Amino acid sequence: MYSFMNDYSEGAHARVLELLKQSNLEQNTGYGLDVHSLKAKEYIKNKIGREDVDIHFIPGGTQTNLLVISSFLRPHQCVISVDSGHINVHETGAVEATGHKVVTVPGEDGKLTPEGIAKVLEEHTDEHMVQPKMVYISNTTELGTIYTKAELTAISNFCKEKKLLLFLDGARLASALTCKANDLTLNDIASLVDVFYIGGTKNGALLGEALVLCNESMKEDFRYLIKHRGAMLAKGFVMGIQFEALFEDNLYFELGKHANQMAEKIAEALHQGGYSFYATPGTNQLFPILSNKTIDQLAEKFIFSIQAKVDSDHSAVRFVTSWATREESVEALIKELILLSSK
Repeated sequence: MYSFMNDYSEGAHARVLELLKQSNLEQNTGYGLDVHSLKAKEYIKNKIGREDVDIHFIPGGTQTNLLVISSFLRPHQCVISVDSGHINVHETGAVEATGHKVVTVPGEDGKLTPEGIAKVLEEHTDEHMVQPKMVYISNTTELGTIYTKAELTAISNFCKEKKLLLFLDGARLASALTCKANDLTLNDIASLVDVFYIGGTKNGALLGEALVLCNESMKEDFRYLIKHRGAMLAKGFVMGIQFEALFEDNLYFELGKHANQMAEKIAEALHQGGYSFYATPGTNQLFPILSNKTIDQLAEKFIFSIQAKVDSDHSAVRFVTSWATREESVEALIKELILLSSK
């Protein structure tokens, strides 16, 4: 059975593993101060097109989200998220365990809007309620959709006007930046948000996220905060080496593009088969609506997840492709979908 369950089922890209192997017996400085981490940071800064950002390697996405939100909010402040946001649905209350409420609003195709943020501000007006101070978005969203430059600019301008911090979760940023509909660059993102991260775990690395601090006020003592939250690895060079391999050239973006291309093949077959979608397809997460009978039959040959019940006879499922997804696996899924649509 082939898995389309997620984009972190495989280990790491061969070039990442090769550099890890080559560097295996080196003696490196610990805690992210090694030559590989420093080199990786320079590579990433070159891709962003800015030298005035601080970059820190954090082991995982949940740790990164918890670290950022708990570090920059005061005890009485909250973070605003779309209702399907990762910090609200998939992190076991990690953010709220730090004492910060996650206030949610309904999304539009998985995306937050200035109007949604404004609604929260209108409802939180005095000291008897938590004070909104940060906005959390992800690109891609949990529904595989992306923010356009115009959409992110509108959110950024609103946040600046209302003195809100803007944090972009980039666990699947490679997929967002390499999809056909994208018009954002890393430089655009760094100019429009206060802090974001570049996900490695879901794009060819064994583990790790590259957290980018763009707002000058966030940089002071941040290594203390990383250590305080248990997110500072002694062998930080393990992450540095991986990001060095991913960003020395365009490998990071090539892997994101491959994942998208595999998803595009599946999406095209679904369209041709007359299937509809729960969310607009475009990146490496697809959410087709299938009959429950079809889902049961597919589950005999493929591994995937159920996203939502649509009605008594249909549900939305999630297919996820990755940097390592093989064309023959995609063709096998397409063949089965075509066969089932003809019955």
